[in-house]
Amino acid sequence: MTRYKYLLLFFIGINAITLVSCSKYLDKKPDNLLTEDQIWQTRANAEAYLSNIYSARQAGGDYAGIGAADELSVSIPGTTVRYMVGGNWSASDWYFYNWGGYYTAIRKSFIFEQNIDKVPADQLSNELKAQYKAENLFLRGYFYWMLLRQYGPFVKLTTTVSQDEDMNKYPRAPFDTCVKFINEMLDGAAAGLPFVWSSSGNNGRATRGACLAVKAKVAQWAASPLWNGNPALAGFKNQDGTALAPAGYDVNKWRIAAQAAKAIIDSNKYKLFTNLDNGGTTFDPFLSVRDVFLTSWNDEIILASMNWQRWGYTICSSPGPAGYNLYNATQNVVDAFYMNNGKTISDPTSNYVETGFATQDGEHYWENKEGDWNMYAKREPRFYAYIAYNRRPVIAAVSVDDKNYFSSEKNKDGTGRQEFYYSGKSGMQGMGSNVITGYLPAKLLSPNDNLRSMSTDAYRSPYILIRYSEILLDYAEALNEYDPANPDIVKYLNQVRTRAGLPGIETVYPGAVGNQEEMRKYILRERQVEFCFEGDRYYTLIRRLLMSKPENQAIYGMNINAKDNDQGFSFTGFYTRTLFQKRYWDNKMYMFPIQQQDLERDRALVQNPGW
Repeated sequence: MTRYKYLLLFFIGINAITLVSCSKYLDKKPDNLLTEDQIWQTRANAEAYLSNIYSARQAGGDYAGIGAADELSVSIPGTTVRYMVGGNWSASDWYFYNWGGYYTAIRKSFIFEQNIDKVPADQLSNELKAQYKAENLFLRGYFYWMLLRQYGPFVKLTTTVSQDEDMNKYPRAPFDTCVKFINEMLDGAAAGLPFVWSSSGNNGRATRGACLAVKAKVAQWAASPLWNGNPALAGFKNQDGTALAPAGYDVNKWRIAAQAAKAIIDSNKYKLFTNLDNGGTTFDPFLSVRDVFLTSWNDEIILASMNWQRWGYTICSSPGPAGYNLYNATQNVVDAFYMNNGKTISDPTSNYVETGFATQDGEHYWENKEGDWNMYAKREPRFYAYIAYNRRPVIAAVSVDDKNYFSSEKNKDGTGRQEFYYSGKSGMQGMGSNVITGYLPAKLLSPNDNLRSMSTDAYRSPYILIRYSEILLDYAEALNEYDPANPDIVKYLNQVRTRAGLPGIETVYPGAVGNQEEMRKYILRERQVEFCFEGDRYYTLIRRLLMSKPENQAIYGMNINAKDNDQGFSFTGFYTRTLFQKRYWDNKMYMFPIQQQDLERDRALVQNPGW
């Protein structure tokens, strides 16, 4: 019970982490004892103020990445996200409530903009002031984008609002007006920023590329079914009758989204990371898809937040006794990964086998070993890089002794095979937090980390907010919606598949080429696999109105409660698909509610539909 309470407190702490950029001034925090005039007297204080605005960016540990979608579940019932997916949620709850936090950051950005020119010239040059203004404008646009994504139409502020001002004159702006407003800020910021920074000391700061990437995400959101022709939002209006949602479907919004993504592709400033970028001499798909997250500031990263504490994520995603088994991958996402021939497991020609143990090692070093369950044999490289299954060696362990620490006495062979069966080290018979689905995520974990000694390869590292592979799939998805015969769809979808070691979609499923419905299915599946555990799955299901589908609310895993009677890895009863959780869904949950206290503060605000 003590361990359980500690885990709950630790989980809450992880959720509360905010992330800032890595350049020197972004590591500073403003002195709360300074007066407003003192802040603008020195460069250091002004930069610390900007750093504080950066720190409002969120990455990791939010509802999107820790169990609100069908790819992951949290093992502790008394956590916010478990309340959400269980339906224990109302407009009075504070679940991941960011409305006030983002507006606080926006207010600070206005204060920064109004005062940065007060810094003496001998402290801060005009060139740096212009740069910081552009960074600040990007952040303001970014926070408005975060509001739009979580809450829908927002209150459009163009300056600070005094405490004495009548807040009742600030209604929500229509959705399309919000999109235009964000784009104007991002365009203004882009004009004052480089596409990429030439000095590593600037890593984490806003760039022109980041501006274009956020514009692409906004355009995709606007084009998707949630906000493009959604009849459920027809009655969503302000108190004066102003419609907040677009009236009908506009296919041209997909064209705009495609153009926004293509602008980044055509810049030639980014590329997909491969192991060759780390000095490899032969292409290795496993290392390429694994190390993109372990190689700081590689050319695939467009926008990232620095000072992410990877140790916290590692311990939550790792097995006992050193790990917490807190984040649990699901059978739903396991089934989404392709076979190594590029086919789905439901394809009768894929060579997928559901039962029995593998009689030999896989063809490549990263694949399954003899004795692994056949369900995990002959899968694509991303499966082995991103999923930890029963009998798969632990990642965050360095020496043989460290690996044996994760094994029962009979399994101490120096490999550290993870024990998810009932009597195993992470099984239900154990104490404290246990695996609840039979899987853990392996993505973002480094083999150079040592969980037993709580040391990591990089205690703080960039958390990727937008990467180039997203843009490629954003482009393919948008093209398919308005021009399904466009050859660029196959071209850019295949770039992601090729990096993952898979054959082109046209060779595996030629019938999908030019078929909008079929191609949409494969593009969305590619997103599900490529971006698993990064938060994309939640937002994709939301924007495409797919979260309400029953198959996305039924969460499956292995049969963790089947008693193995000390058979261990040889126990076949563990490998039975088992319904772990039937989640609750109400269509009002496509948007988060606004807190009652904020509705009372600004009586021009209308609540989101259904809340």
